[in-house]
Amino acid sequence: MSTISVILPVFNEEKSLDQLFKAIGTAMEGWDYEIIAVNDCSTDNTWAELKRQAVNPKIKAINFRRNFGQTAAINAGIQFAKGDILVLIDSDLENDPADIPKLIAKLDEGYDVVSGWRQKRWEGQFLTRKLPSLLANKLISSISGVPLHDYGCTLKAYRIDVIKDVRLYGQMHRFIPVFCKWQGGKVTEMPVSYHPRLYGKSNYGLFRIYKVMLDLVLIKFLDKYMQRPIHFFGGSGILSFLVMFLSAGLAFYFKITGQKDFIQTPLPTISAMFFIVGVLMILMGILAEMLMRTYYESQDKLPFTIKEKINFKD
Repeated sequence: MSTISVILPVFNEEKSLDQLFKAIGTAMEGWDYEIIAVNDCSTDNTWAELKRQAVNPKIKAINFRRNFGQTAAINAGIQFAKGDILVLIDSDLENDPADIPKLIAKLDEGYDVVSGWRQKRWEGQFLTRKLPSLLANKLISSISGVPLHDYGCTLKAYRIDVIKDVRLYGQMHRFIPVFCKWQGGKVTEMPVSYHPRLYGKSNYGLFRIYKVMLDLVLIKFLDKYMQRPIHFFGGSGILSFLVMFLSAGLAFYFKITGQKDFIQTPLPTISAMFFIVGVLMILMGILAEMLMRTYYESQDKLPFTIKEKINFKD
């Protein structure tokens, strides 16, 4: 039987923890499991409650020195997890721990990642919450190539081999299935229960949409150009040179035909500007190539992953 690591990012959830740990214990009865709760420098008595709960040896707690955010908390939990399967779940009781065995059973069908889908969330708030969520998830799915209905749902299950090398920064936790897909993981989703928050208030708001969009631009760049950044920057540089030649050609054409002098048109200025931009973009591409090679070679990383080997001695 697989060992399960249940990872909880925690922030100001002291009232939820006792009920949550009991629910996880009930759901995981008969399983070999651990709970890793990462306290993101809560301002209430969350850490005291975690220390009280940690008399149970299955509960492990990590306390940050300051607030680093949900992504950092999830990353810490992943790095310290010992299980063969990692399950991420929110600590505010909106996710139901009873769904954890269902996610694990779905993994046994041959998947590496199972993502929760809260189908009944935002009922009665179609215009203010549900519609923006639908549009955002549709956009993320189309750009990332990983079709999920609910990227914001923390409740997900992962096999350790597709997530162990993932390093998370900024607000990238919602894109973990995308990173796992890059590792060759097989991703699916399944409906899960959703319960309105019982205590405290949500830390999410519509203002986070722009952060999600910026993160999406970043992961798309990393997906396509992480191992060949010169193609992006160099391509932009060549495009700039084409614009330079076009504007310079037009400027000379107007001069030769006597229609306009150089000082009567902005074309020479445009040519100079795009020449400088082209040179800078190509230089940035070279620097990015050097950084990429340093990233891999300094850590003995390989630009590929291997699923299995036959007739090789370790």
